[in-house]
Amino acid sequence: MPVGLLGKKVGMTQIYGEGGEIFPVTVIEAGPCAVLQIKSADRDGYQAVQLGFEDKLSQKDLEREPEQRNRQRANRAERGHVASLKSKRQKRLAEAGLDALPKANCEPKRFVREFRVDGEQVSVEVGQVLNASLFDGIDAVDVIGTSKGHGTTGAMKRHNFAGQGNAHGTKKVHRRVGGIGANAMNRGTSGMIKKGKRMAGQHGNARSTVRNLKLIKVDTENNMLLVNGAIPGPNGGYVIIRVAK
Repeated sequence: MPVGLLGKKVGMTQIYGEGGEIFPVTVIEAGPCAVLQIKSADRDGYQAVQLGFEDKLSQKDLEREPEQRNRQRANRAERGHVASLKSKRQKRLAEAGLDALPKANCEPKRFVREFRVDGEQVSVEVGQVLNASLFDGIDAVDVIGTSKGHGTTGAMKRHNFAGQGNAHGTKKVHRRVGGIGANAMNRGTSGMIKKGKRMAGQHGNARSTVRNLKLIKVDTENNMLLVNGAIPGPNGGYVIIRVAK
């Protein structure tokens, strides 16, 4: 079973089906993703595959040869995550006879996420590069992203409330939430409002999952996926693509 891929939302367009029908689709740049780590139950307590997407390099570094890059965008910890670096800790581990964990030997990545594979058979190894061909023959996918942030908004915009009456007797409370005392704990005897009460506050900028999106087309040459419908986040936002369950 495919692990999944990391990618970036490119934008929306429409394509025509064989019968002439129009499908609104979202174009996703899926991969290439490098396998950075493989988590095991014996060492880490759970099984997972860690992937990285998009090199964390400046535009000047991208134009240079690999051996001439400065890699100033990534700190030492990020560089050591993908390549072996000389350090006192590595020296002590070698002297103690402990084998160093395998490294992907790739560029530091901007977007790193893990896919849990508890009990599943996955044939990947550290350093392997996964691309859009991973989804060949897949009918539907789940897409996880971060929704667009709208700042602090009122209850009508945040929760789609209808608002209060617009008659002449309504005194400037058209867009207000209304009384919240009846929602206090212990039938109003305490001043604490129940957790989850829908009120004004932060709108958007939260993890969101869209399930069972039909996979219209897989462009292996350009590492592009076309899925039917919309996905969360702005154009250029990072997303996680996995096989629909």
